Amino acid sequence: MTQPLVAIVGRPNVGKSTLFNRLAGKDRALVQAIPGVTRDLNYADIRFEKKRFTLVDTGGLSTIHTDELTAEVNQQVDLAIDSADAIIFLLDGREGLTPEDEDITNRLRKVAKPVYWVVNKVDSGHLEELTYDFFRLGVEKLYSISAREKVGVHALFVEVTRDFPTEERAEEDREDEARPTRVAFVGVPNAGKSSAINRILGEKRLIVSELPGTTRDAIRVPFQLDGQEYELIDTAGLRRKSKVEYGVEKLTAIKALQALDDTDIAIIMHEADRPLTDQTLRIFSYAEERGRGIILVINKIDLVQGDKGWRERIKSDLGRRMVGLEWVPIIFSSAKTGEGFDELFRAVSIVRENQLRRLTTGPLNRCLEMAVAHHAAPMTHNRSVNFYYMTQVSIRPPTFIVFTNQPGSIHFAYRRYLLNRVREFAPFEGTPIRMLFRSRPKKGKAE
Repeated sequence: MTQPLVAIVGRPNVGKSTLFNRLAGKDRALVQAIPGVTRDLNYADIRFEKKRFTLVDTGGLSTIHTDELTAEVNQQVDLAIDSADAIIFLLDGREGLTPEDEDITNRLRKVAKPVYWVVNKVDSGHLEELTYDFFRLGVEKLYSISAREKVGVHALFVEVTRDFPTEERAEEDREDEARPTRVAFVGVPNAGKSSAINRILGEKRLIVSELPGTTRDAIRVPFQLDGQEYELIDTAGLRRKSKVEYGVEKLTAIKALQALDDTDIAIIMHEADRPLTDQTLRIFSYAEERGRGIILVINKIDLVQGDKGWRERIKSDLGRRMVGLEWVPIIFSSAKTGEGFDELFRAVSIVRENQLRRLTTGPLNRCLEMAVAHHAAPMTHNRSVNFYYMTQVSIRPPTFIVFTNQPGSIHFAYRRYLLNRVREFAPFEGTPIRMLFRSRPKKGKAE
């Protein structure tokens, strides 16, 4: 999993390398009171508060010098800004606000990713007053620090890394990417779950009967295809609560739902000769709520292939019943003849890749900008809804945070609109995606 990247930018000699070394723990970057000492990009992997990220120290950004070396440094800084998930713009509290700071601020306003305006070299109380002048930049929050004296640095990086994944979550993600993909076959009784697994395995490993309820426990079978390892999970059929009897059937239903809790991808099986039922839709909801990948398999097409227009009829029924689930891939199959099973595992591979997909902040914010430009959010309480930036904070399922001035006023229809724009922007077929809304910090100073 790629670590978040944080770039430190600013004019020459504002203390970027000192701040970089403060986090890196040693003198990784040259520090001298001479403008332009750092000319190349310096990288360090940082561990902070159980979170890991890559910190980049950049050369001094200049908007007034036009020599060839300055142009090369500016080009490298632009590369760091484009690649970063968050940007720290460092200002010099001793020197005060300069026209170049204003030029760089105007440049960073066009960057659709979190930018932290940080006033450095605030080493004593009376210098604290000098930071007020920087509010002329029109930013919502300033952080006053002294990189040399370690003042305010911890509070700054608590804020910068707030939405970064923890080491535990990152380790879980790495383990999940390495272990076999768990694929659970779920559905109503007698939908062909065991037959489907037997067809995949090429042998009769599971008991198959026309009598509903043959499978009593969740059965796990290892399987390998094209170098990829899977764990196939056969589950008991799930009936409506009112039809589930106490005792063994109640227990098997619980185990089937527990298998969904422990799986990566739910293959929901349904018979081709029956309309989609409310119970199958409830299984969709259960899997979606838990963030599982979902593939719908319309099985037993051998029973209907003699009917003219069977495929169109089924698709029409699915389109009517699966509103809001258009992202779920649909496979037509027959466990009896083997039709559709090559396509099924291609879909499994794609869904797993989409579950683990991470988008960087830059592309995500281009998506957000285009979405809002095409269709702005409706006003609430006579106030416009402004969106600042969007970032991805986790996978399985992919989860995004959108920073806005009115996080509690986003209508569910507009939330769905933004989710659909993200799906159009990047391939997330077969996986739920989450979108959360948060407010940006109000104007004020860091402790």
